[in-house]
Amino acid sequence: MPCYTVTVSTGSQWFAGTDDYIYITLVGTESCSERTLLDKPLYNDFERGAVDSYDVRVEENLGEIVLVKIEKNKYWVQDDWYCRYITVKTPMGEYLEFPCFRWLVDEKEVVLRDGRAHLPQDDKTSQVKQHRQKELERRRKIYKWKEWQPGFPMSIDADRHKDLPRDIQFDTEKGVDFVLNYSKAIENLFVNQFMHKFQSSWSDFADFEKIFVRIKNTISEYVMKHWKEDFMFGYQFLNGCNPVIIQKCTKLPDKFPVTDEMVSVSLERELTLEEELEAGNVYIVDYEVLEGITPNCTDPCTLQYLAAPICLLYKNTQKKIMPIAIQLGQTPGEDNPIFLPTDGQYDWMLAKIWVRFADFQHHQNITHLLRTHLMTEVFAIAMYRQLPAVHPVYKLLMPHIRFTIAINTKAREQLICECGIFDKANATGGGGHVQLIRRAVKSLTFRSLCFPDMIKARGVDSKEELPTYFYRDDGYRVWEATKSFVSDVVHIYYSSDETVQGDEEIQAFIKDACSFGMQDFDHCEFPKSLKSREELIEYLSAVVFTASAQHAAVNFGQYDWCSWIPNAPSTMRRPPPNKKGMADVNLIIESLPDRGRSSWHLGAVWALSQYQECELYLGMYPDEHFIEKSVKDAMVRFRAQLAEISHSIKLRNDGKKLPYYNMSPDKIPNSVAT
Repeated sequence: MPCYTVTVSTGSQWFAGTDDYIYITLVGTESCSERTLLDKPLYNDFERGAVDSYDVRVEENLGEIVLVKIEKNKYWVQDDWYCRYITVKTPMGEYLEFPCFRWLVDEKEVVLRDGRAHLPQDDKTSQVKQHRQKELERRRKIYKWKEWQPGFPMSIDADRHKDLPRDIQFDTEKGVDFVLNYSKAIENLFVNQFMHKFQSSWSDFADFEKIFVRIKNTISEYVMKHWKEDFMFGYQFLNGCNPVIIQKCTKLPDKFPVTDEMVSVSLERELTLEEELEAGNVYIVDYEVLEGITPNCTDPCTLQYLAAPICLLYKNTQKKIMPIAIQLGQTPGEDNPIFLPTDGQYDWMLAKIWVRFADFQHHQNITHLLRTHLMTEVFAIAMYRQLPAVHPVYKLLMPHIRFTIAINTKAREQLICECGIFDKANATGGGGHVQLIRRAVKSLTFRSLCFPDMIKARGVDSKEELPTYFYRDDGYRVWEATKSFVSDVVHIYYSSDETVQGDEEIQAFIKDACSFGMQDFDHCEFPKSLKSREELIEYLSAVVFTASAQHAAVNFGQYDWCSWIPNAPSTMRRPPPNKKGMADVNLIIESLPDRGRSSWHLGAVWALSQYQECELYLGMYPDEHFIEKSVKDAMVRFRAQLAEISHSIKLRNDGKKLPYYNMSPDKIPNSVAT
């Protein structure tokens, strides 16, 4: 009797093994094998991390093996099983690979295609066409869109992490339990001793060092020592946590009436302000999006305040970015003065703190949550709904959406929900974050997710003009490496632009992301179809880059830049000053977060900056969804490019007091999972 050797690989994550009965059926073009129990007497099959082999004997030639059907039946109690892959050795000695990388739960069967990627128009037989269609029909019933908040990008239809499909849950919830992680952080950082004095103010700036004792980080210590300096203030707009808001200013907005007389002492080139603007030496940050947002009022005992400042920045002769004027509101007037470096020491310090505070709110809600977490979830849900596992784009994107839906669901469950952790320390908690994101969505376009377009749109693309904008420089290189890899993969499977146009699944993916994920918002300008390989390459590059490099750039530096609380306060307890001469040390301390909120803030930025256990970094693809040598060769080239970028960044950082490594590929996880 002909004999097929079937090898089954069980996952190595916690609880991946099973004691349930596992059956297999081989489906060929000529015939099918009998439903065969995979079992070795006196041997514990399907243990965690195990690779087990079995013989499947058949009475007649099956033809070409096109599908493998796996079934799991209960032995004693339901016992989920994670199958990595199955290989089949035919009687003729041919090896076939069937990637799985999914959980088998309950008693539902899983049917696998062989590991070669196929476009829908490549499938010719009714067997594989039906399999493809059934897989998508099943997925669309499981992965449903839901509007968590009006005006938001759509998210997954699940209220809790445990309600998610097993395949997209975390391997263990402990690592992503926000309440547990924040509590651990507070304890490990020795800040729990201050929690009992929750609403009491600190005594002075030196007092903040009491919750800084566990920080050994080079950058955070440098920030603590230099946060008052104008250089440090300006530098953060280039390479801090929120390096995406600074833009060139060629004409002052009417709402910000800075005069030459006000700033002439700060200008170093013997030019007027108008001439400096024309020369391209002036930049601006404007937090207009914060105007009118309701501040947190979940704690009636403590008033909290918000502001929407505008800050003018000047590139001096040493090409350092320095603040030269700050207005704390959007409407000019006597009660909204323009603060200057020539004002009193504490007036200027407090004005800069208000800008840093606004920047923190913008970063947390818009740059981080909306533009990386929520956007990646849109692409992930559309992918699951419209692309079968055999599609090359599914295989390409799968590592880059790993755990994203899970982390976002957990955040909606514990972090940004009503009375969640976000409410404990943040001025935009209590619903202000919802208002802010809803407003920010109106300026979120697809082009703004394409890194070169985003940089160019802000007028900060010249390395000669801004030589220390490392976020931009490293980002360009990672974008180009990513795009090169995506291009390699696309050209392997798409022979022409017409092939893209004829791929009904990729067109459905693009349309679903726009029409459902982005709710067809008129302003978003997301494409509803793609006409060429170049358009597909750019689209997929934006997805991969957003999920990996962009998220890393704005997430993992939070402890560096935000742990010294006066540099990034999460809330302000006094209103912004409406005239000069009001500020002193006492007003500043009373404005900054109290002891309790400082402790929650520090725990939060520590927890959010941690890498996951067994993190997979950009270019690492241990789950072999692709089996083709041409794609594996492209991965090798991609990793070589990334390694070269990491090496050059390391050389640049050596000896620097302020190293920048947030865009170094060896520190960029594949996906948004933190």
